[in-house]
Amino acid sequence: MKTFSFRYGDGTVTADLDETNILGVLHGKTIPPIEDIPAVLSEALDHPVDCVPLSEFVRPGNSICLIISDMSRYWMRQDKVIPPLVNYLLSNCGSKPENITILVANGTHPGGDENTLRTLVTDKVYDTVKVINHDCTADDLVYLGTTSFGTPVRINPAAAHADRVICLGACVHHVMAGFGGGRKSILPGVSGSDTIRHNHAFSLDPRVFRSNPRIGNGRLEDNPLHLDMCEAAGMLKNLFMVNLVMNADMKLAYIYAGHYMKSWLRACETADAVYRVPVPCKADAVIASCGGYPKDMSLYQGTKSIDNVESALREGGTLILIIEAREGGGPAEYFDWIKNLQDGTMEDRLRSHFTVPGYIFFLNCEQAQRYRIFMLTSIPSETLAPMGIRAFGNMDDLLKAADLRNKTLYVVGNASTVIPVVRQEETE
Repeated sequence: MKTFSFRYGDGTVTADLDETNILGVLHGKTIPPIEDIPAVLSEALDHPVDCVPLSEFVRPGNSICLIISDMSRYWMRQDKVIPPLVNYLLSNCGSKPENITILVANGTHPGGDENTLRTLVTDKVYDTVKVINHDCTADDLVYLGTTSFGTPVRINPAAAHADRVICLGACVHHVMAGFGGGRKSILPGVSGSDTIRHNHAFSLDPRVFRSNPRIGNGRLEDNPLHLDMCEAAGMLKNLFMVNLVMNADMKLAYIYAGHYMKSWLRACETADAVYRVPVPCKADAVIASCGGYPKDMSLYQGTKSIDNVESALREGGTLILIIEAREGGGPAEYFDWIKNLQDGTMEDRLRSHFTVPGYIFFLNCEQAQRYRIFMLTSIPSETLAPMGIRAFGNMDDLLKAADLRNKTLYVVGNASTVIPVVRQEETE
């Protein structure tokens, strides 16, 4: 037996596992983190991808909207990037503090209080420029047009009316949009609830009640969510993108800036190279941590780890997910969908009143049908039982119930940065 340590919330938990059953301990490619973030950022802004330097893109007197991610993505540590980015605007672009507005791309998430905003941008930046939350239900959203997918695009007026819009985000794999970051800063980031709902409804197969087979981790070609998001972002002709890529230890390793699509696609290629891990075959079981807080803050956020690692698990296999979920399901409505699951009205309600938390709940139920899912979590077992998920507050009890004897196993210390790829599939 060997003892493995996994991140759980702000701490760690351990599990004793039989080494003879372990096919591999999976970790993304080892890439050194950026040591001098201001210098690397400045280089990216001065030599962007298919775009003039930011110092030429932004002229003195331009109003600037800098769109950043919310607290659910604090793992990207944009607080280390925002200060030098704002300083670049002030020093290299001749911008005035009163012409800069930082807009937090909350999507459908509630906006944070002043303390949260200060944490996101740092006290110095908060006290220098205007920092505001996006509210997807606000009545002053600006209509930009309708995409070819029929999505009416309404966005925050701070972005719609700015002379220049700069988006800062991290590129990671995403089960619905293929990859996060980039164009997602606009849709869903600063879009209205109707815009987000119409776009995200493409997550469902229009013919059968299941997830749309055209979406998935790393899938961009023919992905309707992604293509629709690209059209929405393309409606802003004054857009400049700053894309961050983290290494497997969630430290900033790459910065790509420039054209809103081409710079982001460069980041997608890099994320694939860092996170995709070849494995010889699918295993009987996978034990994985989401990577600790804030990656495991809720089921809504943390179960993205299931999307990442399930490619290493055979159908009907055992998935052990270590996820504190101190915020429970996340959005208040997440567990409200249990009643629709139990009374058989989930499809009718999700198709007629699509919400992202509702879809994530449905996706988790789909996953629980494909695999035996055991969670080490703070969520009560009776809450997760209707979904087909077994919950435990003690690792020894969980391992006893999961019974990994004679089961091949992969161990994943940070499932948020690992995408297993079976070698045979990699060559096809």
